[in-house]
Amino acid sequence: MTSDAFLEKLSRARTAARELATATTAQKHAGLEAIAEAIEGGVDEVVVANALDLERGREQNIGDGLLDRLMLDEARLLGLAAAVRDVIRLPDPIGDVVRGSTLANGLQLTQVRVPFGVVGAIYEARPNVTVDIAALALKSGNGAVLRGGTAAENSNRVLVELIQGALHGVGLNGDAVQTIDEFGREGAGRLMRARGYVDVLIPRGSAGLISRVVQESTVPVIETGAGLVHVYVDASADRDKAINIVRNSKAHRPSVCNAAETLLVHQDAADRLLPGLIAALREEGVALSGDAGVTAVVPDIATADEDVWATEHLSLEMGIKLVESLDEAIEHIDRYSTRHTESIVTENYDNAQRFVSEVDSAVVMVNASTRFTDGGEFGFGAEVGISTQKLHARGPMGLQELTSTKWIVRGSGQIR
Repeated sequence: MTSDAFLEKLSRARTAARELATATTAQKHAGLEAIAEAIEGGVDEVVVANALDLERGREQNIGDGLLDRLMLDEARLLGLAAAVRDVIRLPDPIGDVVRGSTLANGLQLTQVRVPFGVVGAIYEARPNVTVDIAALALKSGNGAVLRGGTAAENSNRVLVELIQGALHGVGLNGDAVQTIDEFGREGAGRLMRARGYVDVLIPRGSAGLISRVVQESTVPVIETGAGLVHVYVDASADRDKAINIVRNSKAHRPSVCNAAETLLVHQDAADRLLPGLIAALREEGVALSGDAGVTAVVPDIATADEDVWATEHLSLEMGIKLVESLDEAIEHIDRYSTRHTESIVTENYDNAQRFVSEVDSAVVMVNASTRFTDGGEFGFGAEVGISTQKLHARGPMGLQELTSTKWIVRGSGQIR
């Protein structure tokens, strides 16, 4: 592929994005329904392509966590189609009036939501993201340029072909969704520098990938983050709630960014709760390590080293630490957290309020599993990613997070 071919793809996406910006909600909904039907009709084709990616992933020993994210079977594909239809049911944000006023001179000001233009995304071994971003970009009137990574190249190619064909079939410009996987790592680098072609860039993946995009990109970046997620079990915690929340947070799907990696337990609850918590986690096959306080209560647990608290395992591994107070729990989270999701299990209202107020993460939970940090679970239909930054968007990013605003000024001949 030549440099011209790369820029041609970005140019076509930009042209299509200008067309999408004026599409009606009904036209966009027709495109989304066509995408859902194309995925359902293309299940066999996608599964065959995905099998090639999985085979290569196993040969390259990419690990069980990435293999789980990479895998697309019929159930997951039908779930993606359902998620696309969920996006249809959401309000169209384009044209929404954010605020407005009439000045003393008679000028009428209105701030309205508009598409970004072209959204770029760089992600790894997550072909589901191809569909999620395409659907959200379409509904919000944006073009999408996708670098889904070598690990999922076959799956992504087939999915993008299905999406493009679906859009063409209902009279929309299929160039609105482009993949640049064929340009490899060099293409990812060029996408980061594609100012004038791409309006915003969203990375999803490992800490290394996100760091590279943030450091090297000249295109504005909405930073998503790794998920070094904590659950703190307070001294007042209900035993059954604590066990269920911790078990679900860690073991429900350990390979994803909202899975808990560290369990903090108040020392006053150690004798009452720690044996049951550890037993429940071991039933799920979780490999555990603990600090000196934990090993004193449960002697047959491995001793945790300092690296445990700074590791996003993305697997059935977890570190457990006893803390003397809520203050110590918050200090530990502040030191090691990636600002993604934290949860407290407590029956003490004041402690819950302090945790919510003082923990500086995108999502802070009280008596709930960290697995709920998800665009679909939040009612967004799908998500582009979980933003851990503080500018523009924070937390799960759905339709509104893929919009900007413009000011419209209407006058009757006023001059300054």
